Amino acid sequence: MPSGRRCRRPPRPTGLVKLTVSTTYGGTTAVSTPTTEKPRHHHGNLRAALVAAGIEMLEEGEPFSLRAVARRVGVSQAAPYRHFGSKQDIEAAMAEHGFRELQAALRAVIDATEAGQVPLVDLALVYIHFAEDHPALYALMFGSELADDEARREACAQVFALIEEVTAKIHPDRDAHGMATAGWALAHGMATLHLEGTLGRNDDDFDDRVRAAFAAVAG
Repeated sequence: MPSGRRCRRPPRPTGLVKLTVSTTYGGTTAVSTPTTEKPRHHHGNLRAALVAAGIEMLEEGEPFSLRAVARRVGVSQAAPYRHFGSKQDIEAAMAEHGFRELQAALRAVIDATEAGQVPLVDLALVYIHFAEDHPALYALMFGSELADDEARREACAQVFALIEEVTAKIHPDRDAHGMATAGWALAHGMATLHLEGTLGRNDDDFDDRVRAAFAAVAG
């Protein structure tokens, strides 16, 4: 799971409206639910509405621009520029939101287990399922053109910090930072290969392949 230049650790609160993320593995279902419904029009939180609409359009494969997002939300074409100076600015906000949602999905699984001790492979499965459920957003989150956006980097760092924290609880005598880094790298690689079809996008046994890969690396 990436760290270093592209991910920083300082916390950064977010006011974005959350999407619902449901992850099932090992017979357990953990759900991260929204605190408010996703806005369809401007009701005092235009920035969140624009980001939510942008993510919708991205995942639907709709042509994407600030003007198109404004039409989707139902505001003037000038309205988005109060919050975003360019298409890349709103894409960065969408990517940041994606990391917040990934963190929420991981946290939901952690909170559903005793003492928050979740094996690294189970967190990897949450990560991979998130990528499967939101492939376009997932690709945007890790796009090189957004690598230097500070808010995106901070949100990415918080995901890594959560993984490292849980790993340290389970393996107090091991290098948690190194294990978390290796785990993220393996999960990201398998998610990418899975989405590309290299490992078989319709493979019903893919979760077992992930577990086998982590077991082999743990050796």
